[in-house]
Amino acid sequence: MKPIEFLGSNCVYAKDLLGSNCVYAKDQPEYLPLPAHKSPEGIVTCCWKLSWKERFRVLVKGQLWIQLHTFNRPLTPHFPTTKMSDVLRVRIVNDNEHA
Repeated sequence: MKPIEFLGSNCVYAKDLLGSNCVYAKDQPEYLPLPAHKSPEGIVTCCWKLSWKERFRVLVKGQLWIQLHTFNRPLTPHFPTTKMSDVLRVRIVNDNEHA
């Protein structure tokens, strides 16, 4: 499973691969780059792509394990979903249209 860039991503956590000004843990090579969308309210949305083996395992077992590093701070709310529209509204703009 790996994090992927997606329509609407506006920052990269860990390493600045997209030339974004939103970079967290920039000098921490132990973390994978995490493309994400960060809203003005502080809500961060990311997308993960599963391998075929992982897809089959989820299909058969119906389970997804998530490990979160809180560094002994309070746990923040999480909302797993399989639909982008559940968590992010992205408006696609034509080249002739101004956002």
